[in-house]
Amino acid sequence: MTHTGIVKWFSNVKGYGFIEYDETEEIFVHFTGIEMEGYRTLKAGQEVKFKAVEGARGLQATDVTVLSEEDSKQTTTEENQE
Repeated sequence: MTHTGIVKWFSNVKGYGFIEYDETEEIFVHFTGIEMEGYRTLKAGQEVKFKAVEGARGLQATDVTVLSEEDSKQTTTEENQE
């Protein structure tokens, strides 16, 4: 089953983070589950589509694709103005 959600946070150093979905649920995401060319990363606030699968430690997001970059672009713009 495919879900949509918003990236809560993602650590490039650790290679994982969490996605919020269904308004109150959170799911673990590892960089290996991200579908994109080049360096696989996510940014807080991005809207994503993903599948939930049972991993070694519970539910994990896989086949993660970014749907919207709007929030992350706004954050980057705000950071550049400081």
